Amino acid sequence: MNFLDLIWLIPLFPLAGAAMMLMLGRNLDPQPASEVALAPGLEHTHEDHGHDHGHGHSHGHGQSHDHGHGHGHAASPLRFLIGWICPGMVLLSFLFSAGAVLQLAGTESKAHEVVLFRWIAGLPFHLADGRLAAFGADWGFLLDPLSSVMALVVTGIGFLIHVYSIGYMGHESGYYRFFGYLNLFVFFMLMLVLANNYLLLFVGWEGVGLCSYLLIGFYFHKKSAGDAGNKAFIVNRIGDAGFILGMLLLFSVAGSLSFGEVRRALAGMHPEVAQFGVLSAAALLLFIGATGKSAQFPLFVWLPDAMEGPTPVSALIHAATMVTAGVYMVARSADLYILTPQTSALVAVVGALTAILAASIGLVQNDIKRVLAYSTVSQLGYMVLALGVGAYWVAVFHLYTHAFFKALLFLGSGSVIHAMSGEQDMRRMGGLKDKIPITYRTMLVGSIAIAGIPGLAGFFSKDEILWQVWSSPLGSKALWAVGLVTAGMTAFYMWRLMAMTFFGASRADAHTQEHIHESPAAMTVPLIVLAVGSALGGWIGVPKLWAAFPESFRLFEHWLAPMFPGVHGEHAAHHDTSVEWLLMGLSVAVAVGGIALARHFYQVRPDLPDRVAASAGPLYRTLYNKWYLDDIYAFLFIDGLCKKGGQAMGRFDLGVVDGGVNGAGWLTRVSSALSIWWDTWIIDGAVRLTSFLVRVGSYPVRLIHNGQFQTYALYVVAGVLLFLTYYVARS
Repeated sequence: MNFLDLIWLIPLFPLAGAAMMLMLGRNLDPQPASEVALAPGLEHTHEDHGHDHGHGHSHGHGQSHDHGHGHGHAASPLRFLIGWICPGMVLLSFLFSAGAVLQLAGTESKAHEVVLFRWIAGLPFHLADGRLAAFGADWGFLLDPLSSVMALVVTGIGFLIHVYSIGYMGHESGYYRFFGYLNLFVFFMLMLVLANNYLLLFVGWEGVGLCSYLLIGFYFHKKSAGDAGNKAFIVNRIGDAGFILGMLLLFSVAGSLSFGEVRRALAGMHPEVAQFGVLSAAALLLFIGATGKSAQFPLFVWLPDAMEGPTPVSALIHAATMVTAGVYMVARSADLYILTPQTSALVAVVGALTAILAASIGLVQNDIKRVLAYSTVSQLGYMVLALGVGAYWVAVFHLYTHAFFKALLFLGSGSVIHAMSGEQDMRRMGGLKDKIPITYRTMLVGSIAIAGIPGLAGFFSKDEILWQVWSSPLGSKALWAVGLVTAGMTAFYMWRLMAMTFFGASRADAHTQEHIHESPAAMTVPLIVLAVGSALGGWIGVPKLWAAFPESFRLFEHWLAPMFPGVHGEHAAHHDTSVEWLLMGLSVAVAVGGIALARHFYQVRPDLPDRVAASAGPLYRTLYNKWYLDDIYAFLFIDGLCKKGGQAMGRFDLGVVDGGVNGAGWLTRVSSALSIWWDTWIIDGAVRLTSFLVRVGSYPVRLIHNGQFQTYALYVVAGVLLFLTYYVARS
């Protein structure tokens, strides 16, 4: 089978699954009345805590966790088909993707494009140089080294999360709806990564935004979930506006939105080193789109609130796939960013700022999913930092390794929440190590992987990012220092999470402790697979410094090499290896130090965190309140720009617009009265006076002109006599 010519089928499989859920899902899984009507007592659920509450267990605080979704209703005998259809469709996509990638590896060009039809054709558009071009786009698919990595990540990780969801969402109402949304998301994500042009990519881009809104607000009876979905949707629209403008500006320069044609057009252009020109503006606008989708400063505030959705949503959308779309798009546009070093510098700064800002917030959060949410933002900052210094393949490498350990950590947190009857506050956990051993061991692998401990996946990609930031001509020592400090913070907050969750004495109430249990196989098997990936996935990208390993251990870099020619990739070819060894050792020492410090604080001396928090009150409160960014945004944009701006516009409308209208009306009435007076007394008076004068002046004439012939004859004779008399008198 020629999988390369069938890559257009890869996104259609999950679309078919979503369509089946839309048309047949309710028949496969009839919903109880509480699915469409708010259940009694729902208003008393944990809205204040933002908890997931995915399983309807009693909490021990006397609060219900079922969201009013009718847990415990008799399951339909056909319900199990949903758990086969939707994950099965994603598995088919993964198998087709794997087959296509294997065939792609055997081709010389390492790129295969399939165009199904012309989607938009012939719209006239003036280019920047004045030429008239036709704005058009194909409905086409492109499989190359970059899109192949993304397709395998989306379908592979997506399949595992679908399997996990069978167990995690097994007692939920809306079961068919949840899987339909997941399948629809995978379809749009595959459209995004397999599109052969920016416009079709944008279709997938907007589609995953829609699915994100639907999945974050899955518990639609909860106000906090609805608010979180709205927040994600609105914040992403800001970035999307930049993306649209960037696409149009790029088209005005390149004359096309096809990746191949844009690349060829940019190849003949000069870098904008000394000035901030059209290319730099296009690159900046596209990056604004990436800041929304990939949760970079200042548009990252939506992602932590997105934890209101079920945990599999957090793993799939907000850890492994959707939030990496911006990173993928910038990497896909590498030829543009190579020509715009000023924009690239801004990209690097934003990435570094996001990484350390989010990591600092994660140090003090107590909700297990929110810690992981801020960790995701921080790791995305790492990827963007790598993009900014020109290390595009390294950013994609970290995207790949991050997908394993962050999906593992989110799903592991879901297993913990499942065991704890819906509890998400780590201050009410502890002592779970021996009670849920599979969850503990797999999360342990994920935690030390993200911390950057040698041998695990996170070490290889994170260390390579730090080295590239240090050695790249586009990097700097200051950015490297920020990355190093962030690495230490990451190790600290991840071991803090492990210590508070799994070690020490249990802090849960007695009722919750009685019900602690390991998750079913549908949930633990994906955890084990992801743990293996988190442990071994990085070995296809070992550093060049490790000369003892053959080139096959640097497969990832070689695979992506055709995508980024001309990038500053060989800047470290002839460097002193002792510097790289030193920096590598330093980054490992910082990671180990972060873990040791967290262990000392939360295992050896558990009294220290409260004492430190009390002594560092203002700083602790600042970090706990997320640098007050949400409050600042609420003050500036919600209460300020929207509410007060709306009030100001209302006053402007009332005082200026309506005042102008009322003033114009008053002037019209006054001028009308003046006009009437002028017309009545001046115009009509002048007419009447003229008429009177005409009548008076015409009176003598009317006496003469009486209409009688004999009178006229008399006047003629008299006239003649007068004339003759005058003539005789003169002579």
